[in-house]
Amino acid sequence: MKALLYFILVLFIGGVQAQSVTGLWKTIDDDTGAEKSIVEIYKQDGRIYGKVKEILNKDRTDVVCDRCEGERRGQPVQGMVIIEDMEKDGDKYSGGTILDPENGKQYKCKLWVDEDNPNILNVRGYIAFLYRTQYWKRVE
Repeated sequence: MKALLYFILVLFIGGVQAQSVTGLWKTIDDDTGAEKSIVEIYKQDGRIYGKVKEILNKDRTDVVCDRCEGERRGQPVQGMVIIEDMEKDGDKYSGGTILDPENGKQYKCKLWVDEDNPNILNVRGYIAFLYRTQYWKRVE
């Protein structure tokens, strides 16, 4: 009986961990479907952040955020924190922002792991009622 209970507990814990937004995620270009970068999503001081860990197009590894404002302007995109201050809200994370380094704009953001596939992260940037959702793939 104890063995069965232990087995169920291990499965439950594994399922909870699989639903986590933290980890490495591969971003996909909306227009071409090409893999663009690896973003590391991590927890810091109880909030969720994400930074560009690696740019996958080797010809663009030195790209800078020339359209960004403030201290990010002219800074390398690789290593840049692009998701900030996300807080848990049920099964989702919200209340923070995401930066699009290509246009330098910052958007309100929501993140959640896909219900049907824990290896897909829904990343939604929005202004008012306008939004765009990207689907990032977990790096295994």
